[in-house]
Amino acid sequence: MEQPFVYLKNLASEAQVPPDGILSRTLQNDERTKVILFGFAPGQELSAHHAPFPAMVQFVEGEATLRLGNEEMEAVAGTFAYMSPNLEHGIKAKTKVVMLLTLVKGAAAAG
Repeated sequence: MEQPFVYLKNLASEAQVPPDGILSRTLQNDERTKVILFGFAPGQELSAHHAPFPAMVQFVEGEATLRLGNEEMEAVAGTFAYMSPNLEHGIKAKTKVVMLLTLVKGAAAAG
């Protein structure tokens, strides 16, 4: 039987950030949600893109520029953002960044 929970005591220590790249590690995935831990080396970015599901990001460590729609804002440890389905978004790390992304798959935008 599959473990009924996921427990990580310290997300920052779980993200083994490559010296010049981006780590993505799926922590949980089922029919309703998907949780991904990201680690960005300084200067790395995910260019603007869309997701068909609502999503939430939580910054665990570091500093980044976060693009949400047409706006750019600063993100630091403790920053949280909710993104509605199909919102264009992107991120550029200024320092080493550890970020948690949660996708709500059961709530896709209406076509």
